[in-house]
Amino acid sequence: MQETRLNNLFRALLSFDAPAKAEKVIVAWVRGELEQEGFEVWEDDAGAAIGGNANNLIVKLPATGAGPNVFLSAHFDTVESTASLRVIEENGVYRTDGASILGADDRCGVAAAIEALRCLRDSGISHGNVYLLLTVAEEIGLLGAKEVDFSDLNLDYGFVLDTAPPVGGFVLRAATHDNLSVTIHGTPAHAGKEPEKGVDAIAIAADAISRMKLGRLGPETTANIGVISGGTAANVVPANVHLIAEARSTDEGILDEQIDHMIRCFTDAAAARGGRVSIDHHRHYRGYEIPEDSVVARVADAAARSLGLDPARRTTLGGSDGNVYNERGLPCVVLATGMDKIHTHQEQITHRDLLLTAQMAYQCLVEANRIR
Repeated sequence: MQETRLNNLFRALLSFDAPAKAEKVIVAWVRGELEQEGFEVWEDDAGAAIGGNANNLIVKLPATGAGPNVFLSAHFDTVESTASLRVIEENGVYRTDGASILGADDRCGVAAAIEALRCLRDSGISHGNVYLLLTVAEEIGLLGAKEVDFSDLNLDYGFVLDTAPPVGGFVLRAATHDNLSVTIHGTPAHAGKEPEKGVDAIAIAADAISRMKLGRLGPETTANIGVISGGTAANVVPANVHLIAEARSTDEGILDEQIDHMIRCFTDAAAARGGRVSIDHHRHYRGYEIPEDSVVARVADAAARSLGLDPARRTTLGGSDGNVYNERGLPCVVLATGMDKIHTHQEQITHRDLLLTAQMAYQCLVEANRIR
């Protein structure tokens, strides 16, 4: 593994400002780099389907012998713009000056996947077809992954590089995640002259939330009201309030009960005050559970142990492209990477963990041709 090449690639990837639906420049750059090296590279039509300016990128390393067809996956987009990014590299750590996120989520996954593919190509090891599935718009709903067409790739299983350290661990269980978009309809009135003629949508929202079970509801179940907006002026009884809420659980039965509870809180509060409510309930993504004795789990375990790492099996309430692939019948586990404190301006990654992430990805490709 060429650590200098890996670090140069990672720094280059960090230089692109590419939040969700605006990844065109980074996708074009990566495609150009890999085509120059002779890899088979193509794009799909995800951009048009999701309303973005970029497509998913698929990279193929053709088989050199018998073996499973496997993939590595990571996403290009960052959770917010990195236009103001200033990378600080000191004491073996990449971080920012605090003005922005770093973008290690998931540029470290992209860099590690590319370096692993390069190393396998150069190793002379016999292997089946290996693909990179590099996606767009992951951070806003796994949108790119939902558009990946892998029907003709005959993939057996794969590895998504997109969860927090320590490297060596991997996710076998993930939650189902539901979203609620709620609009409470009241009646406007002058707040000083005739408030009794109004129906206060903010008061309805307050009543509903006060009755609602939120936060951590169990070891593997959570619920949250994330956004609330409404009203027009201090002297107007607010006629409309909009809220965005979510709930997650590894148990879909518990999740369904929680969503029903949240909906009842809104509808009962609205009815009690003479208002009404409109609710859009959307299943964001479905959870999964990978058996510990499955081939993909055994490969990840062997890869971690070969590097002297702890192959800790994890359960997560966070989502990744792995939720989409597993729901669509393509088995995969999510590998821990070096990206730490993600989605914050304190995000960082060490040189060591970046290297370990790439080594883990490479070793999974190696073990895939040994374990059947």
